[in-house]
Parts: sequence; structure tokens; C-alpha cells
Amino acid sequence: MNSIEMQCRATRTAFEDTPSLSTELKNKILNAIADALIKKTPFILAENQKDIERGHLAHLDSAMIDRLTLTADRIKGMADAVRVVAELADPVGEELSDWTVEKSGLHIRKIRVPIGVIGMIYEARPNVTIDAASLCFKTGNAVVLRGSSSAYHSNKALVDVMHDVLKIYDVNPELIQLLEDTSREGVDTFVKLNQYLHLVIPRGGASLIQHVVQTATVPSIETGAGNCHIFVDREADLDKAIPIIINAKVQRPSVCNALETVIIHEQIAETFLPTLAKALEAEGVSLKGDEKARHIVSTIEVAEDADWELEFLNLTLAVKIVSSLGEAEAHIRQYGTKHTEVILTEDHKRADHFIRHVDAAAVGVNVSTRFTDGGEFGFGAEIGISTQMLHARGPMGLPELTSYKYIMTGDHLFRK
Repeated sequence: MNSIEMQCRATRTAFEDTPSLSTELKNKILNAIADALIKKTPFILAENQKDIERGHLAHLDSAMIDRLTLTADRIKGMADAVRVVAELADPVGEELSDWTVEKSGLHIRKIRVPIGVIGMIYEARPNVTIDAASLCFKTGNAVVLRGSSSAYHSNKALVDVMHDVLKIYDVNPELIQLLEDTSREGVDTFVKLNQYLHLVIPRGGASLIQHVVQTATVPSIETGAGNCHIFVDREADLDKAIPIIINAKVQRPSVCNALETVIIHEQIAETFLPTLAKALEAEGVSLKGDEKARHIVSTIEVAEDADWELEFLNLTLAVKIVSSLGEAEAHIRQYGTKHTEVILTEDHKRADHFIRHVDAAAVGVNVSTRFTDGGEFGFGAEIGISTQMLHARGPMGLPELTSYKYIMTGDHLFRK
């Protein structure tokens, strides 16, 4: 038995042997974890620095280094998110519905239950370690974390902090495990351990997600890459449009809800694009555009076919000029990843048309794409943003980490 299988077996055993924890105790432990993150910040930052130094030696790009980097503020944000999770209602045991079958007198209740042991696969984002663990713990699930080798020291430090807290409260620390094996081959082993895992959730780049979805025999939830668009409609408030676009692209370009393509209606492009290009240039953003966009602003670079479907994850933005709302929707349909799509318009009918015809986990009107986030949605944190249609879609919070079961009761009933 290899190390991956041994760790997963230990977590499955811990899940099955640990009695259901009360909501009060779970919340107490989560708040203690938040306190410990703050207290242990110097230790966490020191371990994170090891990963950053290794990342530079490995020539990781700026987007990956940014995802990898922890700061005191980011650790505080992680602790705050854990506290929010503690404050949220515990979905476990929630009664979704109940009814009595008139014919037989059978009484049926449908209640939420934990999914079980969740395998979490992610790249170079230590905050996911805390998000995934806190959400799984609150929902009564166990979790096996498979972070990337580039973030191993950071992830191990965070798991060590959580283990110390669990031990204080006499809770089996193996409910939260970090895989020691971070090899690519290890992923293929991990996602086929049906005897130990109930669900696998990949979170990272498109290649990782597709590899897991295509390889796994354990059921998986596809969290999508974010080729996000903003369509600036002919009826948009152009003064308000520029700050939204800048926020969506610049605030944190390395994340999945950052803007990658802006689509502009041709009726306002001659006026709007030069102003937008100047504002983006001041923020260090480089533009790639189609022939119409380059005719208006000559400094825009040529957008190759691949650029329309690329998740840049840096300060590069594609620009597309369209002649109609329908053409904008068609472009999104062809190149979008069903993550987040936004229209900027003051026309309610055109906004409604966009909402109805654009298929994405989150569709926005006059907002930044950066709002597609578990914290911004009030979930405290997220374990991923699902772009599929089944079970869960969009930012996955506490309810999405539960299943349900039916409870049947009767007066010594048997089926006739």
C-alpha cells in the first residue's frame, strides 16, 4: 500500500469512527483555528517564504507567484473567512422537506447529511487549504488535501496549525490530511481511490481540471477556469463602465474571476475604447484586439485566435468589437468557460436578454466579475466555483458540501 492510499485510508477511518460533532463544538474549533492562524502568522510566513524562493528558482510566472504568496493581511483574511464559516448556519441535519404518503401512512423526511471524505486537488494557492478544510469540517466531512509541490511548505504549516487545534479538543486530526506525495503520478492514484474517497474536487488551471475529470473514477465536480467577459453595451453608462473594467482586470489578475476579454458595442466603440485604453494603460494593462479595435486604437496588439479562449491570469486583456447584443452573446457562447459573464447597460430589456441567453454559473449586470466569490456571496469561503450543471453551480459553500438521505417512519408498515 503506497503512502497516498495509507493517508486516504486513515482519513476514511477517522471519518467513520468520529461521532457527529455538535454545531457548538464545530464552531468553537473553527474560531480556535482562526485565532491560531493569527498567532502563528510569523511561522506560516516563514514557511511560505521557502515556497516563494523555490518558485523563483523554478522560474514560476508572476501570476503563480502571486497565488502562492501569503502576507499578514492575507492570513488575516483567511482567519476572517473561517470565523464567517463558524457564524453561518450548520446545514447538517437540516430538514429539506417532509410528507406523509396518504395511501400507506408512511412518513418521510429528507435531511442534509455530510458527503463523506472529499479529495481536494489544487495548485499554488495556500488559502485553499484553509477554505477547503474549514468548509468540510463545518459540514461534517473529512478532507484529504493534495496541494501542489510549489506550495508544500505553506500548506503543511497551515495543516499543522489546524492539527494542533483539533488535538486540543480531542478530535482526530486525520479528519484533515495533507498528502505528502505531490507528484503528478500521485494524482492519478489519488482520484481512483473509490474505496476511501466519496468525491474529488479539482481547483486550478484548465489542464489540471480536465485531467482530473477525465482520469477520476471517484465522482468529481468540475470547477472551471475563468475566461470571463464584460460586454459594454451601447446603452452602458460609460463613465461607470471604466472603473468596473479596471477593477475586474487589475485588482487581482491572477485569479479565476478576473476579466480576460472586454466586448464593446460598435456604436460606442469610437468614443469609449480610446478612453478605456488610456485608463488601462495607466494601470499597466496591455491590450490585444481584433481588426476593428486596432483601427480605433493603433497601439493595440493583434489578437490571435487562441487569445479569445485564453485565461491570461496577468495584465493582458483582449478587446472585441461587435455589432449587436446577439454577436456579443455568440462570442461568449463560443469562448466562455461558463464561469462569470457581465453586461454593462442601463437598458433593462437588454440586460434581461443577456441574462436569459448567456449560460454561466454567474451572470452579472453592472458589476465587476470579481464578485463571483464565496466570501463576496456571504458564504465565508468557497471550496471552488463549479461550472457544471449537476449538484452544485457557482461558488460552493456549506450546502453544496452536503448530500441528503430519506428517513422513513411508520406504524409497523409493510408494502402490500
